[in-house]
Amino acid sequence: MSVGLRSPDRVLLLGANGQLGTELHAMLEGQCELHAFTRAEADLSRPEDLRRIVADLRPAIILNAAAYTAVDKAESEPELAALINARSPAVLAEEAAKCNALLVHYSTDYVFDGSKPEPWVEDDPTAPLNVYGATKLAGEKAIASIGGSYLIFRTSWVFAPHGKNFLLTILRLARERDGLTIVADQHGAPTSAAEIARGTINVLEKMREGRDDPPSWAGVYHMSCAGETTWYGFAQAIIDEAIPLDLLEGKRAAAVPIPSAQYPTPARRPANSVLSNSKLLRRFGIALPHWRDALHRAISELSSSERVATP
Repeated sequence: MSVGLRSPDRVLLLGANGQLGTELHAMLEGQCELHAFTRAEADLSRPEDLRRIVADLRPAIILNAAAYTAVDKAESEPELAALINARSPAVLAEEAAKCNALLVHYSTDYVFDGSKPEPWVEDDPTAPLNVYGATKLAGEKAIASIGGSYLIFRTSWVFAPHGKNFLLTILRLARERDGLTIVADQHGAPTSAAEIARGTINVLEKMREGRDDPPSWAGVYHMSCAGETTWYGFAQAIIDEAIPLDLLEGKRAAAVPIPSAQYPTPARRPANSVLSNSKLLRRFGIALPHWRDALHRAISELSSSERVATP
């Protein structure tokens, strides 16, 4: 059985109105028998509802683009974060095994503690610094323990021209303020939701017909844009891209670098969460573009949509 998406495969997409889900929905529509559920239609805080959905649809592929992603808020809502990020993925893995479906799940760079100076590889020791990272890691482990056909893609610093994310926050603040203070000692790779969606579909289309038992390709893969920067570097790049497109309404806000100690948050962040994508390249021949190129495309799309929306 082919697991590529240019076929009549029945695909269940969860989190269809989130950053990643929106991009997956747009790219998959018309390419397969797509059943897309928003958070309101399939809430991962009610994992038993997921059993019924999967059992009723019996999909060939399950794309779980839903998650609890409020990193700081998770510190005060650990039970809810665990329900959505750990228990529900376990239920999806159990139900996927029953109907021989492929489960694609997304995780995070925050499973690492940031102590390694080099990019993190998939089998490096995990040691999350916050509740969000711990619950995402628990979800990974639950899926792996159930086994079967699954792919877990860890990604980082996700942004898009829609939803709630660092890109849109910086654009808003740059319109409102003359200067922004941004943390400059946390390193990572900003990654476009569109590139994650494109990378996911490319992986599925490259997979061989048939499924091993257990699949030789099953497991965890890092999937982030190439290159690295800091939150300060990311913010400055956003401002630099936005000014020529007049997205800042004439403002020329400057980003000022500060250490993490000057911007305390409820959840600790890793100092280095840059991911190595070499395993993804070796196994599937896929590499995401540089984060600056992905940012340019996202801001260009945002600029085009704002021009269309303006009378």
